[in-house]
Amino acid sequence: MDSSSKTHVNITNETDFFVIILNMNATMTSNHSLPRQILATLVGGFSLFLTVTITWTLGYQLLYAGRIFPGVSVAGVDVSGLSINDAALRLSQTLSFPNTGKILFRAGDNLWVASPAELGMVFDPTASALAAYRYGRSGGLFGALSGQVSARGLGSDVAPVIIFDQRVAYTYLQNIGVVVNQPVVEASLHLEGTNVVAQPGQVGRVLNLDATLIYLGAQLQTFRDGEVPLVIQEAAPKLLDVSSQAEAARRILSQPLTISLPNYRSGDPGPWTYDIPVVANMIAVIVVENGGTAEMQVGLDPNVLRQSLNELKVYVDRQPTNAKFVFNDETGQIEPIAASNIGRAMDVEASIAAINDALLRGEHNVSLVVAEQQPLVADTAVGADLGIVQLIAQESTYFYGSSTERRQNIEAASSRFHGVLVAPGETFSMGNILGDVSLENGFAEALIIYGGRTIKGVGGGVCQVSTTLFRTVFFAGFPVVERYSHAYRVSYYEKTVGGSVDPQLAGMDATVYFPLVDFKFQNDTPYWILMETYMSGDTLTWKLYSTSDGRSVTWETTGPTNIVSAPPPLLEENPEMKAEQIKQVDYAAQGADVNVTRVVWRNGQIYFTDQFQTHYQPWQAICQYGPGTEDPKKLARRNDICVGAS
Repeated sequence: MDSSSKTHVNITNETDFFVIILNMNATMTSNHSLPRQILATLVGGFSLFLTVTITWTLGYQLLYAGRIFPGVSVAGVDVSGLSINDAALRLSQTLSFPNTGKILFRAGDNLWVASPAELGMVFDPTASALAAYRYGRSGGLFGALSGQVSARGLGSDVAPVIIFDQRVAYTYLQNIGVVVNQPVVEASLHLEGTNVVAQPGQVGRVLNLDATLIYLGAQLQTFRDGEVPLVIQEAAPKLLDVSSQAEAARRILSQPLTISLPNYRSGDPGPWTYDIPVVANMIAVIVVENGGTAEMQVGLDPNVLRQSLNELKVYVDRQPTNAKFVFNDETGQIEPIAASNIGRAMDVEASIAAINDALLRGEHNVSLVVAEQQPLVADTAVGADLGIVQLIAQESTYFYGSSTERRQNIEAASSRFHGVLVAPGETFSMGNILGDVSLENGFAEALIIYGGRTIKGVGGGVCQVSTTLFRTVFFAGFPVVERYSHAYRVSYYEKTVGGSVDPQLAGMDATVYFPLVDFKFQNDTPYWILMETYMSGDTLTWKLYSTSDGRSVTWETTGPTNIVSAPPPLLEENPEMKAEQIKQVDYAAQGADVNVTRVVWRNGQIYFTDQFQTHYQPWQAICQYGPGTEDPKKLARRNDICVGAS
């Protein structure tokens, strides 16, 4: 062997010598046997490690048989080398945490301190000592070895074994919940008279017992004093603060509410003022959902306000009225006698919104929302533009012998039609223009036909006006849309100039009792019609101005046919009359049928034909006398009334 390749080895023990011999043999072995040599080395090394480990483990356990391994403690109490019984005794004497420990709970300014024992904790020293004894003796060969080495080198603290009676802790936490828990309270707002009362909402709180028990169990396991967090769940109300809504309600009630028409003019209805107590009764507080969020709204109740506005609507609304004119026969021009009026209609829903919006802004004088409607004909209109250029029809009726009251009613009714225009194509309603026949509107009580009797009633004589219009329309050739005759033949409607009676005029009357009974005709021309009425003495004249379209009228009548005699006169007592006093309240009239045929011509051709059939009932004369009259028949003959009464 070359001196340069010599190896110097110091042999300190038999093991080192054995390793050197192996290495020398490996050097002298050929290169192709190297893998087997490595494998043999690894197997031998592992076998040696396993032998040493087993020897250590078995030897260590034999050394500490029946005793706890060194370095093991329970809850910080060293029990190394102690038997299970000795360790249990030491633990029971040392660990007084269940009775002396302190567990703190906190909720705001409220504090609760309890011992673990009060919370259901019981310490088991024997089970805890047994757990310490088992440390390093479980988990298999390597697990046991790891535990033994860890305990000996670093020390190992075994968790104490405790019994936690959660029922006791649950009861304790329930008592805390009595203080902590609070219900959800929604904010509220209501009125006491005119006072606004607002209550704020309250956030609800509930102690979550199960979640708190988890934290409590973990703290008890540490065997240390400490604070356990209370798990409190909050629930917010839908409405927490309604102070702004309360302020809005107080603004609404700060002064009376006044509503009026926009652009108020003298003669317009209103304004209307609602006192504060009335407004208070109209206030409504509602809660609505707005995008998933509750919202309180304060304002006047739309239903209550709607009812009130609908009552006012009767006074506010009016139809537009055309100007009234008369025709100047000398100039051929129309001249205004009454200005036109703009119509208006209240928008109730828009007015409700406008009133509530204004009140929320602190405004108490509010204009209604009103839509204006312009009239068709202003007082600046020109006759030629309307087609009113000539007189096309004129008829008169006579009312000789009428009472003062009947004359008053004829004048009051006919004056309403003086200067009125009828639009092209319009179906004219006499009742719409006549309006309310009442004492307040200038009418008087006179005889009317009602319920099969002739009695005193407001407006007696108005039918003189409707009959005059009917005849004017009849001879003008306009279509009659609606016409009703009287129940019996009335002499006024068959009178001619001078007061004589012409039976050929029977069936040429028309009655009105609006809205049940009306007279209507149609303007079937492309021109406007202007009406004029004149009352002179015992004569009522009706004129129609327009443009003639070449129409004319021929007519014929059957006159009264199927005549039926009037029933015998009737005498009846009237308790409101005096003895030996008598008066006639109804007059005899024969029953009859009349058929009138009209042919309307235009430019030599028949335009249309119509018929007016009338059936008159036989009418009984009736006289009334006062109680205590000895011989009513004799009294009737003496006064030449109801002669022949039975």
